[in-house]
Amino acid sequence: MNENRNEADGQRDLNPENWLDQHGDFLFNYALTRLRDREAAEEVVQDTFVAGIKGLEQYSGRGVERAWLLGILKRKIVDLIRKRVRARTSGIPDSQDDITEMLFDQSGKWKSDPRIFGESPEANLNTQDFWRELTDCIDGLPDKQADVFTLRELEEKTSEEICKELGLTTTNLWVLLHRARLRLANCLKLKWGVVN
Repeated sequence: MNENRNEADGQRDLNPENWLDQHGDFLFNYALTRLRDREAAEEVVQDTFVAGIKGLEQYSGRGVERAWLLGILKRKIVDLIRKRVRARTSGIPDSQDDITEMLFDQSGKWKSDPRIFGESPEANLNTQDFWRELTDCIDGLPDKQADVFTLRELEEKTSEEICKELGLTTTNLWVLLHRARLRLANCLKLKWGVVN
């Protein structure tokens, strides 16, 4: 293992002893946003550091160390979500309240304007309040809906990748994403105090 990288080769020294201080909070918050479980987030960050130590020789030193660790973390998150999905029974969970009836009229049109972000959605996306509220809303989703939404929208996986990783049909994935989006839209609408 070559921990002492040569500066002349464009590489730098890696010191795993500093990873927790330098990258721990960032990686933990990233994992917590996606997994919605402090214990699971701590576990995947720990697994990331262990995998990073084991794979030091694979790090070329040409990229940013944090980005390299984040790449490992993303794979650990997907692995954990895949494991959770396999542990649950298959099938689409039934909703106790029909969110569709709450949001749509008989003809399938929105009962109220779904645009909850006002004039500048880009500005809202960058606020800490939005991410805190989105995380809370994702926490309120049934597990399977939260997992597919997280993989699709936060991890930017393709439908094909998600179906393969979680053993879903395209139809099941579409239904889960549709239900998740409806619930999230309603939740965010309520949390952001938009009045009809």
